[in-house]
Amino acid sequence: MKFKSLKIVWVACLLWIASWLVTPAALALTSIKLSDISYRECPSDVAEGIVSSNDGSLFSSCFLVTGKANNASGKIVVDADVFGRIYDANNNPVFRNSSRVGTIPEIPPGVSDFELRISVPENQPLPLQLKQFKASGFASRVRPFYYTD
Repeated sequence: MKFKSLKIVWVACLLWIASWLVTPAALALTSIKLSDISYRECPSDVAEGIVSSNDGSLFSSCFLVTGKANNASGKIVVDADVFGRIYDANNNPVFRNSSRVGTIPEIPPGVSDFELRISVPENQPLPLQLKQFKASGFASRVRPFYYTD
């Protein structure tokens, strides 16, 4: 009886080790440095379809956050989440419950430009203050529902 139990444990250990050998390595998160962060009002064609809340009684302003993304990994980084703090002129947060600002779909190696659309409640005074921006992404797609190819 002891031999049978030991055999089962041994087989389970072998299967566990084999799963590590067969399973592809986890996709490592790659940090991306962001610089030259600024914003501007959206052109009218980009601002179209902007979301408002409270059944349309609270209006939003559309802005494009722009900057430079420095991908030092030597590989294309995809699905890069951008995090940062955005405050209005009175130091009130624009996004109260989250520091995630958006996603950059693809960042090639080296320095490249990026642009994100954000919606800011119309009653928050300008200018906006953009602080502590950073991004991190992956070496391959992790959100297949974003893509059509």
